[in-house]
Amino acid sequence: MAYVITQRCCNDASCVSECPVDCIRPTPDQPEFATTEMLYIDPDTCIDCGACVDACPVEAIFSEDDLTASLARFRDINADYFQRHPLESNFDPIVTPARPPKELGTLRVAIVGAGPAACYAADELLRRADVEIEMFDRLPTPWGLVRAGVAPDHPGTKTVSGMFESAFRRETLQYYLNVEVGTHISHEELLRHHHAVIYAVGASSDRKMGVPGEDLPGSHSATEFVAWYNGHPDYADRTFDLSGERAVIVGNGNVALDVARVLTVDPDELAKTDIADHALDALRQSNIREVVVLGRRGPLQAAYTSPEFLALAHLKGVDVIVEETDLALDHASQAILDDPQVEPSLKLKYTLAQEYAGGRRAEGNKRIVFRYLTSPTALTGTDRVEYIEIVHNELFEEGGQLVARPTDRTESIGTSLVLRSIGYRGERIGELPFDERRGVVPNEHGRVIGDDGSMLGGVYVSGWIKRGPRGVIGSNRIDSEETVELLLADFTAGKLAAPQADRAALRAMLAERQADLVDRAGWRAIDQAEKTAGKSTGRPRVKFTTREDLLKAARG
Repeated sequence: MAYVITQRCCNDASCVSECPVDCIRPTPDQPEFATTEMLYIDPDTCIDCGACVDACPVEAIFSEDDLTASLARFRDINADYFQRHPLESNFDPIVTPARPPKELGTLRVAIVGAGPAACYAADELLRRADVEIEMFDRLPTPWGLVRAGVAPDHPGTKTVSGMFESAFRRETLQYYLNVEVGTHISHEELLRHHHAVIYAVGASSDRKMGVPGEDLPGSHSATEFVAWYNGHPDYADRTFDLSGERAVIVGNGNVALDVARVLTVDPDELAKTDIADHALDALRQSNIREVVVLGRRGPLQAAYTSPEFLALAHLKGVDVIVEETDLALDHASQAILDDPQVEPSLKLKYTLAQEYAGGRRAEGNKRIVFRYLTSPTALTGTDRVEYIEIVHNELFEEGGQLVARPTDRTESIGTSLVLRSIGYRGERIGELPFDERRGVVPNEHGRVIGDDGSMLGGVYVSGWIKRGPRGVIGSNRIDSEETVELLLADFTAGKLAAPQADRAALRAMLAERQADLVDRAGWRAIDQAEKTAGKSTGRPRVKFTTREDLLKAARG
C-alpha cells in the first residue's frame, strides 16, 4: 500500500522534506518544480509511514485504500509521473539553515499583506530567527486569497490557514488589520520602526480583453465575481445578471473552472460551504443553464490543471461538453502528444477532453461547454451585453512557442453575462519602483531594485508582486523562503538600519490614527463569531461581508 497525492495539492512541498525515503517529486531544487501541476508519490518506493500526511497543510494525501471514487484516478496519475521521471535519490541530509547570531539582537520585520505569500514569509522568519513581526492588511481579516479567492466548494484548500493560525499564536507576531499602508502609515514610517519591510500584497487587479463593448453592463472580471461569492467586503454590494440561460467565461484557467462550477452546481451543495449568503441567495434564483468556457489555444495548451479538469467529471447534475471537432490537433501539437517523453499531465489533459467529448449528456442537466481556439473580438448589445463575438484561431510556431492567430471564421454567441478570466495583475505600491509591463515590483530574488538599478536597503517582496501571478498557494512557500534567506543574510551582514522606535511606539501611533484597528483579539472574535453562526446550519462558517459587520464582530 502507498500514499497518493490528490487534487487539492497546493505545491507547498512541506511533505518533501518529511518523507524518510525521499519518494516525493518534483523537489523544489528540480527544474520541473516551477511548472508542475502538483506533487507525486512514487508507489514503488513509498513505505506507508504517513509522515507526508501529517505535513500536508491542505489534507491532499491519502492512503490508496482510502481514495474515494472521485480521487481514485490519482493512484495512476502519481504512478505515471514516475514512468516519465524515474526516481533517483541520493538521500542527501537536509541542511538546517543558519540563524543570525544572537548578539545581533531581535530582528524586527513589517510584512505588508496577510495572504499566503505574507504568511509563508512570516512562518519562515519565526522558524529562522529571533524576530518580531508586524503584519499589516487593509482588510479586517487575514489570509488573502485563501479566504477571498479559493472557491467555497474547495474547503480542503483553505485548511492551510489553520497551519498559519497555529504558527502565529505567539505575541512575536502582531496583527494590524484594517490598516492601510499609505493611508494610516507610510513606507518611510514602516522602515523607521523595523529593520526591514516585506511587501507581499499579491496582484489585486485583472487584465482587460481590450475589445469593443467590454464595458457594457453584464461584462465583468472573474476577479470581481470570485470576490463577490467569497464575501470580500469591497465586493459584497455588486450585482450580476443571472437572469439569462447562458454565461460565457473568457479564459480557461483554474479560476475560470471555479466560476463555471459555482454557476452550475446545485445551490444546495454550496449551502454546505462558506459561500457568502448574498451570493447563495442570488444563485438560488439563477436561470443559468449553460456556461461556455473560451480558450484562445488548443486543448493541450489549456491553462487549467488536469486535476481541476478531472474534478468536473464528478459534479452532480452537470454535463461537461467538448465537441469532437475541437479536439483536432495541429501538426505541432500532435507531435507533442506523440512524443514518448511528453509530461503525463499534458497527455492527461487531452485524454480527459476526449473522454468528455464521448461522455454523458443527460436531459435536464446543466452544461459546462469548453470551446478551444477561440478569442473574443467584441461584446455587443443595446444597453447591455447580448452577444459575444468570437473569432476562431489557428496555432503556429513562433520562437519555439505555439501562438494563436485569428482566421477568417467568426461566430456570435448569445449571452447576458460575460466574465473575463485572463489573469491577475499587480498594482503600483506608493512610491516603490514598478514594472508596468510585468505588473511587479522590480527585484532580484526578492530584494527590491531602485530605478537606478541599486538595491533599496531593507525593502523586499514576496509572492505575486515579486514574480507575477503564477503558481498556486503552496508556490509561495519556496518563493518566500528565498526572500527571507536574503533578508537574514543582509541582517547578519549588518546591512539593515536599526529601528528608530519600538513596538509600543508603533502601536500607539496606529491606535491614534486608526480607531478601527483590528488586532489578534479582534480577528479571533470575528473568526469565532463566523464559526458559531455556521454551526446551526452545518456550515464551516457564515462570513460577515461588510466592514461594518466585521468591525462590530471584532469589538465583540
